[in-house]
Amino acid sequence: MEHSSGEPDDEFADGARSELSPRTVRALWWGSAGLVLGVLGTSVAVAGTEHGGRLPVAVALVLAQVCALRWLVRAPVAVLAATALTGLAVWALLPAVSLTGALLGAQLALCVLSAVMPRRVSLAALVAMCLPAPLAFGAGGPAGLAVFVLTVVLAWTAGQWRRAQRARTRAETRRAVLEERARIAREVHDVVAHTLSVVVVQAGAADDVFTERPDQARQALRAIETGARSALGELRLLLRAFGPDAEAPQDGAGQRTPSLARLDELADAVRAAGLAVRMSREGPLDGLPAAVDLAAYRIVQEALTNALRHAAGADEVRVRVVADGAGVRVTVVDNGRTRPGVSVGRGRPDETVSAGAAPKGAGHGVAGARRGVVGAGRGVVGMRERARLVGGSLRAGPLPGGGFEVAARLPVEDAS
Repeated sequence: MEHSSGEPDDEFADGARSELSPRTVRALWWGSAGLVLGVLGTSVAVAGTEHGGRLPVAVALVLAQVCALRWLVRAPVAVLAATALTGLAVWALLPAVSLTGALLGAQLALCVLSAVMPRRVSLAALVAMCLPAPLAFGAGGPAGLAVFVLTVVLAWTAGQWRRAQRARTRAETRRAVLEERARIAREVHDVVAHTLSVVVVQAGAADDVFTERPDQARQALRAIETGARSALGELRLLLRAFGPDAEAPQDGAGQRTPSLARLDELADAVRAAGLAVRMSREGPLDGLPAAVDLAAYRIVQEALTNALRHAAGADEVRVRVVADGAGVRVTVVDNGRTRPGVSVGRGRPDETVSAGAAPKGAGHGVAGARRGVVGAGRGVVGMRERARLVGGSLRAGPLPGGGFEVAARLPVEDAS
């Protein structure tokens, strides 16, 4: 149990050391070496004037500390031991040098060790560094003891603060990665779910009329081809947008970014599946923030998909998009009725209903194919999340007189 609990700590320590670039390691060495030479070297030079024979040995010990600091990041435990032993030797040779000053290199090593090594190792190092405390008390009394313990604890605490800061940064990075994955999942769902719904409807329609009305079957197959090509184009655009070498999306044939400017194409795909779509736009839709533009398009797309899949008896959907200075209002209303037990994507998106083929006698053509399309989806949950991400709100539910309404308001200022 003890070993397993330490594994994440060990992984964090390895990651902390690997995150330091060679340039940072060199800068840390030069800074530590300069501090030891400037403080301890000066103290040894001053104190050694009265002990000429001991001065060369003390200087050699100071230089040994400086050289040991070269491996401060790679082997902090060994460096701590080496600097502590050489520091105690310097203090033994020149008692005029304070014990705190003689162990300056060890304190720097303790700080780095506390930041990059597992906590149990840094705690053991802290205890070991406090062992010379009686010597500090004997040499300087209570004041000397207080200064020594305070500097040791401060060095360890500084390392822990740096460790906590790095852990917080890693947690924020991990959270950003998870949010990005969720965003990608939403985009892929919005592209694939709508197209597959239309493809299933058209495929069922083609099968129903293949023998009796081959022209209508060919028309359904052409609609399937058009929808599939459009979905492939959007997926390619999506992969480029989320790739490591992502650039600003450019308009091109079949590769245009989804936006409210493409609502007519969306409506045409749904009309080809046998559902009439009445589109109404009010106000300027150009110049909207990209996030609001995409969210509004995806909400309309998901609402049309849900109407196509779940609105039993619906033959018309009304889409109204109103833009004003404050934001965009999107309303999608169908004239069907939600079938009993089928609330996926409309009322209760946590339920799952398996897809099934059109039953015998369900009817021919597109209408019969649509009645057989039932499947699981994100539905209202996905649309609400879209609206929430840009600071807006969404309301969805059946209307008193029949039909189902999706109404969203997306503010422009919050998204900007």
